[in-house]
Amino acid sequence: MDFNGCKDFLMETAKTLLAADSPSGFTQNAVAAAERIAGGLGYATRRTNKGGLVIEVPGREHTKRIGLCAHVDTLGLMCRAITDKGELMITRIGGPILPTLDGEYCKIYTRDGRIYTGTVLSLSPAAHVFDDVLTRPRDEQNMAVRIDEKVQNAEEVRALGIEVGDYICFDPKTTVTQSGFLKSRFIDDKGSAACLLALLKLMRDAGTAPRYDMEIHFTVYEEVGHGGAAIPGDLDELLAVDMGCVGSDLTCTEYQVSICAKDSSGPYDYDMVSRLVALAKERGLDYAVDVYPHYSSDVSVTWRAGSDAKAALIGPGVHASHGMERTHWDGMRNTIALAAAYLECE
Repeated sequence: MDFNGCKDFLMETAKTLLAADSPSGFTQNAVAAAERIAGGLGYATRRTNKGGLVIEVPGREHTKRIGLCAHVDTLGLMCRAITDKGELMITRIGGPILPTLDGEYCKIYTRDGRIYTGTVLSLSPAAHVFDDVLTRPRDEQNMAVRIDEKVQNAEEVRALGIEVGDYICFDPKTTVTQSGFLKSRFIDDKGSAACLLALLKLMRDAGTAPRYDMEIHFTVYEEVGHGGAAIPGDLDELLAVDMGCVGSDLTCTEYQVSICAKDSSGPYDYDMVSRLVALAKERGLDYAVDVYPHYSSDVSVTWRAGSDAKAALIGPGVHASHGMERTHWDGMRNTIALAAAYLECE
């Protein structure tokens, strides 16, 4: 397979997925985008009852069922209250780092289909007005959304159709640089979803298939802890493709595929992890093996739901997770190549 040849498709796919607002529970647009891409490549798809997407790929042999998964839900915000001044107080969906959101542009989606724009701000937003502009906490009690409409009270906000429970989606600021970096919020985990769609394109173009029957699960509740519960428990193996962590006490870089030996939920399957390490060495891939201290994946939830599948986790190294994230084409290419080697589809 020509892994270098999929770069343009990969980055365009990533930009398409990242442009579709999809915090947990509000993922229909990202799922539809992934569905269109997979269908355009000629693969059969189906939706789960919870709104996820399954892509089915027949293998050359039918003695095992292999699953790959990535999640297309992201972090986000929801309106929890409307103030007397017409501001929207927020509650987090997943774990966004709230101080990084101070000043971010956003969209407010109403239940009747209207979309408004706004800005997430500290409640002390002006240096010429507030003594505590630098010291006020950036948290749910001290940040709000300023709506880009002429509103001065809660009644005028509600007249726009905006209510408590409406989703607030902040701008991912997606950029692909000439030097090969993908910069964006929500690379966790739309970067990995793009890698799996690029792998499907490579298989189609090469006229090949995985060794065993394979299904890709794009889950939609990973960021709030139950995405993997929808993955069938009778798979023989499950490979989660999620971001690799970059930071203190970790060896992974943005240019590598990370192989996770253990996260906060415990160790991954020893034999499967060892096989992935051996494949990375055999193929000359740039990789790292790490232990993630503040991390869990869809595998953890699948196991807790009763799955007997062997399971492991790989993904491109991502810097500044849950903030302004960044990865590199090299890390994504190494991830695609390791997944292809694992599936024995070359």
